[in-house]
Amino acid sequence: MHRDAADSVRAHPDRAAPDTAVPDRARPDEVIRHGRSLLQHGPLNDRVYLMQLDESDLSGMACVIDRMEELAARHGYTRLFARVPEHAAHRFLERGFAVEAYVPGMCRGRTAGCFMGRHLWDARAVPRRPGLLCEVLALANAKRAGLEQGAACARHGGTPSDAASGTPGTQPDTWRVVELGPNHAPALARLYAGTFATYPFPVHDPAYLARSMAEGVLFHGIADDGALPGHDCGPTGGGDLLAAASAEVDMAWRCAEMTDFATRPETRGRGAALRLLRHMEERVRRMDILTAYTIARAESHAMNVVFARAGYTLAGTLHNNTNIGGGLESMNVWYRHLPE
Repeated sequence: MHRDAADSVRAHPDRAAPDTAVPDRARPDEVIRHGRSLLQHGPLNDRVYLMQLDESDLSGMACVIDRMEELAARHGYTRLFARVPEHAAHRFLERGFAVEAYVPGMCRGRTAGCFMGRHLWDARAVPRRPGLLCEVLALANAKRAGLEQGAACARHGGTPSDAASGTPGTQPDTWRVVELGPNHAPALARLYAGTFATYPFPVHDPAYLARSMAEGVLFHGIADDGALPGHDCGPTGGGDLLAAASAEVDMAWRCAEMTDFATRPETRGRGAALRLLRHMEERVRRMDILTAYTIARAESHAMNVVFARAGYTLAGTLHNNTNIGGGLESMNVWYRHLPE
């Protein structure tokens, strides 16, 4: 299918602005295979997302980019999005994509990874709160500068502060990080349902979470032994989690996405997300993962500061990319190369 067919969805005079909430979370986007590649598409995120590319699907009559355009034209989606190795990026650039985020060494520590996007409706390319995005990054960069200053201080015999060193703040002695299994899925789903009005994947569904665990997604949570019942089912088996996150491991690329962070309101500001992040980094490092990255809400001061404090580098911003928290939001890509 040629590009002009997909361009037919470019003009949407009756379409609402990008920050308007899109369909209910009960209708998650569909994940399908095209050849050996993996695509997600649907009205929730209003996009086609190439989640995993097999480069054999770039050749021949059944090109995966053609399939992305076909899906967008058929359903009226306004964005195409892909994560591809740098040496394949030219195929997407030729079809109107742009590199929105660039992660050196993301693929097996040797080849860069490119997050590439193409907006099929001009208004979707415009961030809804550009001033806020700049404010968030300014704060995150200030925290990262503090981290680097603290590291330099330590090299010269000084003692960096917790804020500069990335060390979590004071937390109760009863808190502990728990690697979650299927019996924890109901508690995990409750946490996500109480945190996100919408989410790009159906994390509010315990069955989906249990399937994800079975497929290798590593979920971790913070539990308080002194407050949670149900210890006969293991930690949090009959109670609630204080915070949780996951590491989605890509063994082919030897990278892992640090994602699905959620913290109960009364627990925020106490270092739970950073503690989970450090735990997951060590977990995937033992699996020979070389690069950790995240796709964080660009309007969230807290999450961007967490990754900046943890030594992550900004790779780029994906404008109006993801339905999360009730509407389409821009996302920042951060990465860190893990010590071997």
